This record gives sequence, C-alpha cells and structure tokens, in this order.
Amino acid sequence: MDYTREFRKFISSQYLYTGVRITAGAIIPAVILHQYDLLTSMMAVPLGALVVSTTDTPGPLQHRRNGMLASILINSLIVLIVGFSRPFPWLIGLEIIAFGMLFSLAGVYGNRVNSIGLIALLVFIFNIDSHLASSNIWRDAAWFTIGGVWYAGLSLTLYTLRPYKPIQQLLGESLMEIAGYLRVKAAFYDKERDTDHLYRELMRYQIVVHQHQDELHEMLFKARRLITESTSKGRILMMMFLDSMDLFERIMTTQQEYEALHKEFDDTPILKAYHSMILQASDELQKIGLSVQEGLPYRDDNSLEEAYKETSDAYFALRDKELGPHTIEGFIKLRHILYSIEDLVERISMLAHYSTYDRSISKNKDAREKWLKEQAPPDQEINIRLLLDNLSLQSSHFRHAIRVTLAMMIGYTISLLYPLGHGYWILLTIVTILKPAYSITKQRNFQRLGGTLIGAAFSFAVLYFIKDNTALFIIMLLAMIISYTYIKLNYLVGSIGITSYVILSFHFMNPGGLSAVLQDRIIDTAIGSLIAYLVSKFVLPLWEHEQIDPFIEKTVTANRRYFNVVSVAFTGQSSEKSDYRVARKEAFVALANMSDHFQRMLSEPKNKQPGLPQYHQFVATSHLLASHIASLSYYAQRSAPQYASGDFQPLLKQVDDQFGSAQSLLDNKALPAIEQKTGDHPIRARLQQLFEQRRQEMKAGAGNPEQSVRKTLSDLKAITDQFQLIYSITVEQVKILDKLKKEEM
Repeated sequence: MDYTREFRKFISSQYLYTGVRITAGAIIPAVILHQYDLLTSMMAVPLGALVVSTTDTPGPLQHRRNGMLASILINSLIVLIVGFSRPFPWLIGLEIIAFGMLFSLAGVYGNRVNSIGLIALLVFIFNIDSHLASSNIWRDAAWFTIGGVWYAGLSLTLYTLRPYKPIQQLLGESLMEIAGYLRVKAAFYDKERDTDHLYRELMRYQIVVHQHQDELHEMLFKARRLITESTSKGRILMMMFLDSMDLFERIMTTQQEYEALHKEFDDTPILKAYHSMILQASDELQKIGLSVQEGLPYRDDNSLEEAYKETSDAYFALRDKELGPHTIEGFIKLRHILYSIEDLVERISMLAHYSTYDRSISKNKDAREKWLKEQAPPDQEINIRLLLDNLSLQSSHFRHAIRVTLAMMIGYTISLLYPLGHGYWILLTIVTILKPAYSITKQRNFQRLGGTLIGAAFSFAVLYFIKDNTALFIIMLLAMIISYTYIKLNYLVGSIGITSYVILSFHFMNPGGLSAVLQDRIIDTAIGSLIAYLVSKFVLPLWEHEQIDPFIEKTVTANRRYFNVVSVAFTGQSSEKSDYRVARKEAFVALANMSDHFQRMLSEPKNKQPGLPQYHQFVATSHLLASHIASLSYYAQRSAPQYASGDFQPLLKQVDDQFGSAQSLLDNKALPAIEQKTGDHPIRARLQQLFEQRRQEMKAGAGNPEQSVRKTLSDLKAITDQFQLIYSITVEQVKILDKLKKEEM
C-alpha cells in the first residue's frame, strides 16, 4: 500500500471536508458563547447548527439550500411542540406515535427528505429530556433556529467560494473506484486467482461506481450554474465526467473467456505482460483521480504509453514465434485484448489532459451533454399521493415506520419506569440504528455497541492521563471531525468518535458528573441496541428474498432491451444513439439495484435465505451478461456497418427467445416451446469458411496483406463469440430461474 497516496486521498476527500465543515459549524458558536459564559443557557445554538448540518448532503446547490431551510423550520416547530408538552408523558407518547410514523415515512421521497425526517426525530428526542428543559420555550426555539441559520449560511458561503470543490471530490473518488474495478479485472490474468472472489469484488465496485455516477449526474445537470456557465473549468469537469462514464463501460467490455486463455497461454509470458500493463493503467487512473480530487493538474510522464509499447512488442514477439493454423483463435483473442488495452491507454491519457484544465479543451462541444441533460432525473416533488400509497403493510417504508414507532414507545416507557440519568440516549440509539433493512440494522447494532465501548474506554483514558483543558479540547475537536468524517465510511469508527466527543464535552460542562455520564452512555446504548435488534427481527420483518424478484425482473427486462438495441445494428437496421444510451443506463441501474439487495440478503439469518446459491448465481451471471452486451456494443459501434447482414438474425432470435423464457418464468407462466434450429447458423458457416481460408494463407506463406481475410476473420470471430457467450449465459439464467420457481412451489 502506498501510504503517502492514501493519506493524500483521505486529506482531500469529501468525507474529511464534510467532517471539518460540520465540526466548524458547531464549534465556532460554542467557543464564542463559552467565552461569554453563555454556552450553558444557549446550548441550543450549536446543537441547532449540528443537527441541520446532518441534512447537508452532497447534491445541487438548490437542493442543499432548500433541504437545510426545511430542516430549520421543522426543527424549530418540533422544539416548540415538545417544549410545551414535555411535562405530560401521555402527550409525549402520542407525539412519538405521530412523529415516529410521519418522519419515518419521509423516506418515500428520497435520501435528502429521509435525512430531514431522521433529524426531526432526533431533535424531538433531544428535547424530551428534562435536563434540557428551559423556562423560556420560545427562546429555545429561537436559539435553535439561529444555530441552523448560522450553519446554512456557513455552508452556502463555502460553496460560493469553491463551487466546483464538491464535484471535483466526487469525480476524483469515482475515478479512483473505476481504477479499483480495473485492478480487479487485471487479476483475472494472474495465474494465482480466486475467480469467485474477483467476481464478488467486481459486483461491489459496480455498485459503488454507479452510485457515484448517479450523484455526479444530479450535481452536474441539476446545477443550472454549471449548465449555463461558460467557464472552462465547468465545461472540462462535464467532459471529464462524460469520458469517465464511457471509460467504465469500455473496461466492462474487456470481459474474456479467462479459463480458456489460461489453458492456452499460461506457459507463455503474454498473460503476465497483460496483467502488469492493466495494473499500471489502474495505477495511472488512481493518480489522475487523486489529482482531480485535490484540484491539482496531473503531470503525465508518458510512462503508460511506454508500457503499452512493451506489451505490444511482447504480443508480436509471441505471435511471430507461435502463430500457426492451430493457434489462430487464441491469437485473435490476444489481439483484441491488445486493442482494448490500447483504447484504455488513450482514454486514460485524455483524462490526464483534462486534469490540467487547459482552456482549449473546453471549447469542444459534446453531443453527449445534451442527451445526459435530458436524462437528468426530475426533481422529487412532495406528492401526498405517494405518501398515502405507502400506507400499507405491503410497503417496506410503512413497516419500517411501525417498527421505529414501536421501538421508540418501548424505549420511552423504559426511560420513565427506571431511573436512567440520560434515558433519551435509548431513543437516540434506536432511531440511529433501526433501518428498513434487517441486515443494515444488525450491522449497525454491533458497530454502535462496539463504538460506544471503545469510545468510552478511550475517553476515560484521555481524561485520566491528561489534565490540560487545551489538550482535551483539541482531542475533542479531533474526535468530532473523525466522527463526522467516518459516519458514512465506517460506522464503527464514526461511533467511536461520537462517543468520545460527547463524553469529553460533558467533561467541560459538568466535570463532577462524568462517571455517571460514562455509565449512562454504555447502559442506555446497550438497551437501545437490544430493543432495535428485537424489533427489527420480530416486528413485521420484510426479508430481502421477499423483495428481490421485482429487481430480478427489471434486470432481465433491461438486459433484454439493452441487447436488442445493441444487436440490431448487425442486421443492418439503424437505431438512435440516444436509445442505446438509455438502454445502457437502465441495464446498469437495474443491475446495481439487484446486486445491492442481494448483498443485504447475505447478512440476514440463514433460515431467511432460501435459494441463496441460485440468487448468487443469477446475480453473478447478470454481471457477466451486462459485460458481454457492453462488449458487443463496442463491436456494434466499430464494425457493425461493415459486417451487417441478415445472417446475424438467427443469433439475435435465439438470445431473445431465452430472455422471453426468463420473463415467462418470472410471470409464473409455463416455459414457451422454443424451436431448436438444426444445423449451423449462416454466420458460423461463414466463419468456418474464413478460418479455412486463413489456414490456407498461412500454409502458402506471406501473400498480399490487402487481400488477406485476417482482419475479417478476427472481427467476425470476436463478434460471434460475444453472441455465443450471451446466449450461453441467458440459457444458464433460465435454468436458475426455473430451479428457483420449483423451490418456491
């Protein structure tokens, strides 16, 4: 591991940037108030800033601004409502039911609204506690509002000063994740490889890259400033994003029959050369991504081009030595891999050039920009009908809202019946841990408990050995930054940071009661975790295997459309470029969503994983299928006009028939009878003829290169191989779905 690079990656990341911004937003007013001995009476100011900061998630400026303003308004109303009802536990109970259901259901409107709802619940819980009671409720609400307005002003000011920084950070991170995906692809050329592990890694990277591209799409195309702005930096960032999407698809098209390659060429140095070359390309892309994230130009030293020349020389040396009539097919595969590497090097070099922000680049017009602008997802409207449609036990959001409300009622009852010093921590633990998916709740439970215990032990050790308040304050600041930096990256580390800075902050406000705070923190967190675990497992659970079928159906439908839009080019029919892009996006989105659900299934109890091997096999084959269709699309764009023929029609039909069979199984219909065509397809007969011609050419010695069938054979072999691989995978998927349906009966 390159520790220097990892340190630079962390220092320039959006996560640290967010952690520092949130910490500054809460600490600056706290320090100022402390200087004037007002912090105790005006604690609601930094607290108001802190809660609003949590809703400030990445996205277009107008979405962030509107989200923070909505959160400020809702939080202020919650403070007023709870302030007047705090003396009446029965009224608080009714509010738990009302707010628990309403704010938990906010998730139907997307992540941003969901975060506003979650924060509203946390504000409600903060103000339940009598420790925070004040004689002037209106004043508390005003302080809360001032704190929120302060943070919103700080965040929007930082954005105004550096409007491109969030985009550069996310784009750089996306490029580094693509580099990770490329590194996994390189590992398939290694003699010592764990194929199953590598395919799991590919799935993981595909999900992450898709999420990043989705967020970037929204940030770039919903931010009107960037769309209409004529600055070169905005245009170059747009072009870099578009090229990164094409690069990722191009890497996916490098899917090969790796086992056949190893069987044929393991005794030669060529696979090792390809492995080293692709690793170097991954490393170069990683450096470019880091430079983009840092906002610095990347200085290309042409080492990648030199490495490609060495790899190319290795291929031609092997070809001159071992190419013969019986090794033609293998060398066709090796040549196409070399073509892919050459294309990869060119694309990475272009991204390196973009990172210099050369003004001359921004003058180029890109037709893809108009299409992507049209494909930007519409703004999410607060449609009451959507909320009403989810008031059903069939809705995962409604079930989650019931679980949250019930768990909060149990936690609140326990805090009333037993003398717990900070009983509201039970409810805080419940709300932050309990998620719609059982697997995420289970994972967060262990991480929250572990983080609390480690954070408490760390805080105790710090307070025991360090007596200087300045040093303690610095440690508290660092703990706070770490907590909000890692809360999304690693919830365990984030929980350690939160527990540490909470306990250290109590030391400054009430040094004498620290032991009680430590004890309360551990006990209340344990109680809250236990309640969250039991409720998530036994109250209206909705297991992933009960929800995954619609995602499988969407994946099959999207892959079928993607294949048809791509393959029709080989029959001589034309299709719109925009149709291809829409089909590609739909296929990748459906694949990422299905994979995400499957990953959550893996963390569920074993008895809640029926058909797990089949689901795993289907997800893995779906990733292979998408990769091979992407490979076919590359040949469609490059070679279809030259080789288009009605001879391809039987290949299209046999694949489409298998997609039809898969959809019939998903619709619980009988498998349709598929006519099995006897004899060979015309295109395969043509291919055999070309093989024979090429063998005759080689036996006759060097002839006229312009009259050679070598290039035609090479191209048609690669295209036909992709059709055959796609067909084999669809046949396999039909078998998997048939087995799943029989197990359900």
